[in-house]
Amino acid sequence: MNVFGVDIGGSGIKGAPVDLERGDLAEPRHKVLTPHPATPDGVAGCVAEVVEHFGWSGPIGVTFPGVVTGSTIRTAANVDKGWVGVDAAALIGERLNGLPVTVLNDADAAGVAEMTFGAGRGRKGTVIMLTFGTGIGSALFIDGRLVPNTELGHLELDGHEAEKRASTKVKEDKDMSWEDWAHRVRKYLAHVEMLFSPELFIVGGGVSRKAEKFLPLLTDVRAEIVPAGLQNNAGIVGAAMAAAAR
Repeated sequence: MNVFGVDIGGSGIKGAPVDLERGDLAEPRHKVLTPHPATPDGVAGCVAEVVEHFGWSGPIGVTFPGVVTGSTIRTAANVDKGWVGVDAAALIGERLNGLPVTVLNDADAAGVAEMTFGAGRGRKGTVIMLTFGTGIGSALFIDGRLVPNTELGHLELDGHEAEKRASTKVKEDKDMSWEDWAHRVRKYLAHVEMLFSPELFIVGGGVSRKAEKFLPLLTDVRAEIVPAGLQNNAGIVGAAMAAAAR
């Protein structure tokens, strides 16, 4: 069965139909740039553009980079603050002529996909997925069950929010070497490990495609660290899974 998934990020909005039997994209994804400012109307229009690219007319799952309760947005760290309090499913559904829309936190979606089809499949105990991009998203699992909306990218690290120190965007903006960036990521992982004692860290986001450049540098962390099996498609797959489960 195919269901459509859309992943809203701070720099890009991407989506595709997902084959939920295989846990993979059924067609190559389509991506558009996230508008700046990333207002509700602007982002909703881009989501509609991605969906309409495929001529899709069925249920749609959409991720959002912030806390989502029900379908209401509660925080908006890397998009326009006008999102706070918005019923995202209603807004996006209206732009899509009434198609059913399910909305969830972006890292939670990626984590669910990884626990079902990717690097976390079959793993018990405490597993944390971290998505590195414009910010740092997190998904916490205990024996396979999700603890939603953890947002561990906002933990304090060296007097700043962690995602302001160790996100992929920071690496790019400061033109940091892999070694210098990995040093910051290692400090962040050690802090998260101190708080939650996970057995496994799954590292996702676009940077997971280059895992060989930095994972070997993440020493002094007791937990196993692996790249996301679905790489940067995990959010799309997880969004589709959420839509199918409604």
